[in-house]
Amino acid sequence: MEKIPMTASGYAALETEIRHLKAIERPAVIKAIAEARAHGDLSENAEYHSAKERQSFIEGRVMELEDKLSRAQVIDVAKLSGKVVKFGATVTLIDEDTEQKAKYQIVGDLEADFAKGRISISSPLARALIGKTVGDTVEVNTPSGGRSYEVTKVEFK
Repeated sequence: MEKIPMTASGYAALETEIRHLKAIERPAVIKAIAEARAHGDLSENAEYHSAKERQSFIEGRVMELEDKLSRAQVIDVAKLSGKVVKFGATVTLIDEDTEQKAKYQIVGDLEADFAKGRISISSPLARALIGKTVGDTVEVNTPSGGRSYEVTKVEFK
């Protein structure tokens, strides 16, 4: 069984989503199914079929999240340190072509959110950064072409 690396905050977010699905979404969809059943003929009842589809989605998502949590390898970033880029590191980069600064934290696949500066450990940029130190240059092939970045800061917070 393959372990899934994630931060403590990512683990907590998944637990919160499961609790929400079980405590709020599941009872709401059960109520919607009961109300739709009360309307009679189920073969032509769009509300019933919609509620059943929603129930199927919720149950599938709960099972998926429980599987991910059972295989989670929680890494406490606060306990990490060093000068080498690894999982959990927050890395400040400078694009060597545009001179723009960027800051990314390397996190698990399930918690990645590029808009919030959190990139997946399996992304091309994160894979290129792993093992690098301040002053190193990385070449990354992106959908918009090759990019070159210089690592200017590595921190764990």
